[in-house]
Amino acid sequence: MPIFSRQWFALASCFPALVWSQTTPSAAPPDTALGAITITDKRLDAARNVLSPSTGSTVYNFDQSDIEALPLGASTPLNQVLLQAPGVVQDAYGSIHVRGDHANVQYRINGVVIPEPISGFGPAIDTRFANEINFLTGALPAQYGYRTAGVVDIKAKGAELENGGEIGSVMGEQGHREVNGSLSGNKGPVSYFVSGTALQNNLGIENTTSAVDALHDHSHQGKGFAYLGYQIDGVSRWSLMAGSSTSRFQIPNMPGQVAPYSLAANVPPPSASLDANQNESNRFQVLSYQRSHDGPLDFQLALFHRNSTVDYQPDAVGDLVYKGIAGSIQRANESYGSQFDTSYKLNPQHTLRMGLFAQRESMQINNNALVFPADASGNQISSTPINIADNTQIKGNLVGLYLQDEWKPQAKLTINYGLRYDQVNTVSNEHQFSPRLGMVYELSQQTRLHAGFARYFTPPPTEKIDTTSVALFQSTTNALPSNADTSVRAERSNYYDLGLSHLLTPQLALGLDAYYREVSNLQDEGQFGNALVYSAFNFAQGRIGGVELSANYRDGNLGAYANVAHSQAMGKNVSTGQFNFSQSELNYIANNWVHLDHDQAWTGSAGLSYRQGNTSYSADLILGSGLRRGFANTESLPGYAQVNAAIAQKFTAPGLGTVNARLSVINLLDRSYQLRDGSGIGVGAPQWGQRRTLYVSLSHPFTW
Repeated sequence: MPIFSRQWFALASCFPALVWSQTTPSAAPPDTALGAITITDKRLDAARNVLSPSTGSTVYNFDQSDIEALPLGASTPLNQVLLQAPGVVQDAYGSIHVRGDHANVQYRINGVVIPEPISGFGPAIDTRFANEINFLTGALPAQYGYRTAGVVDIKAKGAELENGGEIGSVMGEQGHREVNGSLSGNKGPVSYFVSGTALQNNLGIENTTSAVDALHDHSHQGKGFAYLGYQIDGVSRWSLMAGSSTSRFQIPNMPGQVAPYSLAANVPPPSASLDANQNESNRFQVLSYQRSHDGPLDFQLALFHRNSTVDYQPDAVGDLVYKGIAGSIQRANESYGSQFDTSYKLNPQHTLRMGLFAQRESMQINNNALVFPADASGNQISSTPINIADNTQIKGNLVGLYLQDEWKPQAKLTINYGLRYDQVNTVSNEHQFSPRLGMVYELSQQTRLHAGFARYFTPPPTEKIDTTSVALFQSTTNALPSNADTSVRAERSNYYDLGLSHLLTPQLALGLDAYYREVSNLQDEGQFGNALVYSAFNFAQGRIGGVELSANYRDGNLGAYANVAHSQAMGKNVSTGQFNFSQSELNYIANNWVHLDHDQAWTGSAGLSYRQGNTSYSADLILGSGLRRGFANTESLPGYAQVNAAIAQKFTAPGLGTVNARLSVINLLDRSYQLRDGSGIGVGAPQWGQRRTLYVSLSHPFTW
């Protein structure tokens, strides 16, 4: 089974000979036997692709066979799927970094932007409902704004499925217990798909020690997704999507700590027995209308809504005596808005596209903290805590417009040029005009060159704006390192990208990509408080660059891929959020270029899969040279490598029918490695990679 059907080339629609879709498809009746609904859905899906071009950018495609070939199959978290693409770095709490950016990843479902949730531990989007995942990076066309390090565009499962579903279970070490199921069907003009997953385990967040078992790390997680489509006629449809995720996490403990503070009438509890917890929930709904005219015009209009909450509850005694603050933190973010995209084929040489995005947000932050009084040096002067309430509400708007033209001056050359305008009004009121230019040139039937320039405008994520009041915590054990208190600002950057793709043989594709970004108001994020949530801040200047090499092999039942990437991400002079930094750090960073905390010089991934009859074998490798650590990120952690493997078997069970079984091992060699050591800019606690863990999964697909 091939592990990837990647679009290594910049514009798949222009270069079908190089798209990795060469495997022989399963036998199927002709379209006329599939019914009008499937035919029109295919037409509208093709029209949606027309609305979302990728000219000049780099696209990696993950289809169902790619996902199933991963060791955990459809149970693979979305961030782990994306780690298979070059230039993607893993970090703690399930986060990823793309080409030297901290997060800054946009998620779309069926072409519609899904407002981002409050940062947490559990990915809000489940891989299981994805029919196809396209991951775009580089110099993006004008229609992509705001979160531009990478765009994850998910095509949800829906009308292409039969009337039926699947039920399954995953059992594993670390107390992993998971049940999942899905239902799908078509009846007349109506199609639907519903999926859900519920799991619990004892490794909800990365372990704070190198031990196999973490202390106080149990989690409960549930995710659901529903799609309902109504085919109005052969050229238009309504669709409704809804998703939900709810998670409860215990905060892992660090054993052997010494309590630096004393609480009246209380003996400090052992640091291994504290009981802090964090709850998260994310819900979104999208209603869209799409129309593909018989003529050159296609458009889609969508209305969306999202609600996201994080609730951190401390161990009241333990957090006080070990950290000097026991803060109850609640963040709630609600966003709603609309998105309109349209495409008009003016003539064979020009396709015009334009669109509008508008979003309204409301963010409520409630902080109630117990702290001790302290002297000017930060020393505790009373064992009786005081309560400080630090509550804030932020409301704001985000508006974007774009216009672009895809121009084919000749058969071998495609140029996409455009302009977008964005305005944000939250803690700051900023705007920018952003030109974009992308080009793809066919050097030969085997070789394609792509190049691009993009001016980017990245508003600060509302849910990560730190509104902590510096004055409120003066003369307490939570006094902030400095008094500067400047609101985070939008990032502005110039992005340059150049890539070459070559089909060495019909089975082997090679890729080379280089990029450079010069930035003002470089945005970064850090975990500065006791709650495991991120806060955004700016460096005045930034420079980020790198190069990526990739190879993909596919021949019948054998598939393999390998990637290696080198990157450097640097910042200088902290210009906002200074109150989170010590004066010595601020002085050093003001006069020196420093590595960003998520900067990792080398990353790589590789995979191999093979199918023999009803049995499939797969393995993958993730490696890195280590994230940053130490004062002002001047040091780096040791490198690491993790190997995962799986065997999958399909068989027929008497009285039940088809059953899919899978045996998976994560970290096969049981390599102990550290993602974070608790030092560096905005790093709050140590985190270790998952030790060797065995999983067994069973699933039963059915139809009616």
